[in-house]
Amino acid sequence: MSDTKTMRAVGQDTLGGPEVLRLIELERPVPRPNEVLVRVRAAGVNPTDWKHRATGRFLGEPPFVLGWDVSGVVEETGVGVALFRPGDEVFGMLPYPFGHGSHAEYVTVPARALVRKPAGIDHTQAGALPLVSLTAWQALVEQAGLRTGQRVLIHAAAGGVGHVAVQIAKARGAYVIGTASAGKHDFLRGIGVDEPVDYRTTDVTEAVRDVDVVLDTLGGDTSVRSLRVLRPGGVVVSIVPVGSGEFFEEADRLGVRAVRMLVDADHYGMRAVAELVEAGQLRATIAGTFPLAEAAKAHELGETGHTTGKLVLLMD
Repeated sequence: MSDTKTMRAVGQDTLGGPEVLRLIELERPVPRPNEVLVRVRAAGVNPTDWKHRATGRFLGEPPFVLGWDVSGVVEETGVGVALFRPGDEVFGMLPYPFGHGSHAEYVTVPARALVRKPAGIDHTQAGALPLVSLTAWQALVEQAGLRTGQRVLIHAAAGGVGHVAVQIAKARGAYVIGTASAGKHDFLRGIGVDEPVDYRTTDVTEAVRDVDVVLDTLGGDTSVRSLRVLRPGGVVVSIVPVGSGEFFEEADRLGVRAVRMLVDADHYGMRAVAELVEAGQLRATIAGTFPLAEAAKAHELGETGHTTGKLVLLMD
């Protein structure tokens, strides 16, 4: 274990644009019982990061260090940890939303939020996967019960959650309809989308029918309108946790289900993700990598809304 007692992190003292992010030095955390200290090698950047940076969302006022994705090496274990030993390569998602802090050289994590990193992928790939993969797994498998032969519509299918959800749905044997601009349709076909739809030129809720499951990554009016594409008994799972009551009222009227959810750290879900990775059925597309000191550039690029796949911070 290193003798150093401090670490670099990306923090902020005020809410605002990417320019509020700055490289800071903090005391290195110490793992509590059932926690491990992870030396972070890579950490994904997700829309929730820039939303929290700008609004505080669930966290309130800064100062804070953002980041929920983590891939790295166990540096130290707290009392009672039996799953891992120092030197183990691990990846996972910090408990959402209050377990943030992976945009740093070290972070403490509940041991059961992590699993061993598959040997066949590097830390960049592993750092990109946890939050989006758990979101898609919990939405499609746990909430919707997606199974072989069902039809699923995935909104923003080239995005971070979307492109992972496509692969999970295909691994479950589903027929996948995915929305994206026309320029991304070749990418969608390449990851397994059976039927790409250009949301810019097509009203998806008019063009698509007889769907069993919709993964709504956009929220707002999309949530409500997506209910109309479902078969009787179908379900829209929205990963945007807030919105009007019309979503549930319209679902009741149509005889379908409406679900809103937040992703949660989950050892079982991460094991399922790792198994898909090891089977060659799941891989993150990396839209860009940035050193820790350039986190603001990652936020700027992410906020354009036009990236394909995931952005990742690298600590080395």
